[in-house]
Amino acid sequence: MAETFPRDWREALVLVPHPDDPEYGIGAAVAKWTDTGRKVHYALASRGEAGIAGMAPEVAGPVREREQRRSAAIVGVDDVQFWDFPDSDIRDTPELRNRIAGVITELQPDVVVTIYSGPEWAPGAPNQRDHIEFANAVLAAYDSLDEPPRWLFENGPQASHCETVDGYQDVAVDSLAAHEAYLSVLEPETPVDEQARRQIASATPRTEEFGGQRTVGFILKRHRSDSSPV
Repeated sequence: MAETFPRDWREALVLVPHPDDPEYGIGAAVAKWTDTGRKVHYALASRGEAGIAGMAPEVAGPVREREQRRSAAIVGVDDVQFWDFPDSDIRDTPELRNRIAGVITELQPDVVVTIYSGPEWAPGAPNQRDHIEFANAVLAAYDSLDEPPRWLFENGPQASHCETVDGYQDVAVDSLAAHEAYLSVLEPETPVDEQARRQIASATPRTEEFGGQRTVGFILKRHRSDSSPV
């Protein structure tokens, strides 16, 4: 049975490999957190420069950065870092681990949230290699710290913790729809707003054990008082 996402924290760091990764999964939760006075930072390994078919990377990277900054602002996030690791070739390297450990040490958040490390989101829905490699690097970086944050979570299936997000779906849709150039090429036959609304509905299912409220799911990977796998 999933638990309620922790309440006794003030600052979170969201670590992801690409633009739009926060919006596809946790945008509604981030909107709730900032609305209730918490500070959220984003750090992205790449600018998503390989993510728009038919657009040269040197053009797509700045487009996706602008869309990510606009999208983050919609949910109350004004600190967004980009690290310029190669989109579609992100690997769990010492360089990436060190960069992750560095930003955690610099910001000293209470909570770190990253993307799912498992092989499949669901049967027949494989995870991306960039996601898996990046999430593994986050875990290794966390484990390398003498004083890590209190919690490390992944956003993914089979959640151990849930954040209720009733009332925050519309702002999450707006945030995802801000990735207009990306989404318009991803599914050119489907309006961007429709794509965003469909994805947010999928990312915020109604959860019976939380009274039928919409929730975002998180998997607890580490707790500061127990650095072993959970």
